[in-house]
Amino acid sequence: MVRARWLCVLMLLLAAGCAMEPLPERWPRDATMFSPTRMRIHPIFTQVKDWTGDGKPDGIEALIEFQDRFDDPAKASGSAMFELFEYRPYHPDPRGERVTGPWTGSLVTVDEQRARWNRTLSTYSFRLPFNNVRENRNYVLAAAFDRSADQGRASRFFDRIVIEASGLKEPTGGPEDDDDADDAPATRPVAP
Repeated sequence: MVRARWLCVLMLLLAAGCAMEPLPERWPRDATMFSPTRMRIHPIFTQVKDWTGDGKPDGIEALIEFQDRFDDPAKASGSAMFELFEYRPYHPDPRGERVTGPWTGSLVTVDEQRARWNRTLSTYSFRLPFNNVRENRNYVLAAAFDRSADQGRASRFFDRIVIEASGLKEPTGGPEDDDDADDAPATRPVAP
């Protein structure tokens, strides 16, 4: 009987302790201070990817990051649009003809935020499927992010990067790069 009472008291305490309280609302001052002020496409980790493991690239994995006014990582809600262009070297605007796109992605709901957020890199990940993407070709990826859906006023960010080819053979300057290797002068010491 005494055990049953203690068990009931313990159950009531556990039930009362597990009650979910709503999260406190963010103060308007906090929202302006810690909201994103700029966006960039991550230049290192945005690249052509093979998601299926068949040895052929399936598209581009784009990672975008936001920073607040303190240059710290920030989260954002809204919608993203990506476009892929041919790369024109030595032009002020390196975007050539549009290759494909646009792709759109949403970051409006809590589930979308959780599905795309990368905690390690503090970025949002977007898989942009494109079967004809080639690893030996340079592209320009442009992104636009629209936050106006959650604020009632226009707030947009833009960025673009050059995705450099990873399949091109880099010249090393060694004899294997020269078809006339026998005629090339030796630049390495030769053992007697």
